[in-house]
Amino acid sequence: MTNPRGRGRPRSTENDDALLEAAAAILREAGYARMSMEGVAAAAGVSKPTLYLRYASKAELVVAVLVHLRVGGAPALRGDLRADVVAQLRHLRQVYERTGMSLIGTCLAEEPRLPDLIHELRTRSLVPGRQLLRSAFVAARERGEIDADGDIETAIETAIGAYYARYLAGDAFDAGWEERVADVTLRGLGATPAP
Repeated sequence: MTNPRGRGRPRSTENDDALLEAAAAILREAGYARMSMEGVAAAAGVSKPTLYLRYASKAELVVAVLVHLRVGGAPALRGDLRADVVAQLRHLRQVYERTGMSLIGTCLAEEPRLPDLIHELRTRSLVPGRQLLRSAFVAARERGEIDADGDIETAIETAIGAYYARYLAGDAFDAGWEERVADVTLRGLGATPAP
């Protein structure tokens, strides 16, 4: 499920951005099942051939939206571990606020019928998103800020899993949620959280 490359003149980045933004808005408002390629093209103000030149299917477009938001829009690591973890958690929350968390459930439900969809979602969006946290933790370990034998993989699952747990419980994301999760996660790695 890779984007086909068009022939001829270069593609318009304005059209690319308009399509991804329109698809994100429709996903949030209508969900995956009710999103149509025609509706996305119309909302973006482009023709259907322009859309299909970039994305051969709705599944491919949805993956591109999540990659664009989750990976393309992710904040760069600054070298301050707590601030980096907080920033990545805030970014994760904002991505799902823009696309609707139900999208993940839909992708999982569609896995038997569209195995490429969840595979592409994992490899192009979820895995790179986790890698951002992994990079922050590895760099902190090299700086001596966390335990040398700290379980980084479980820390990643703890931080990201906290979002899913809170969302599924129906609890609001109050001010300070990201900071609290970051502090609990960092304590598990032997770091001393900032006051």
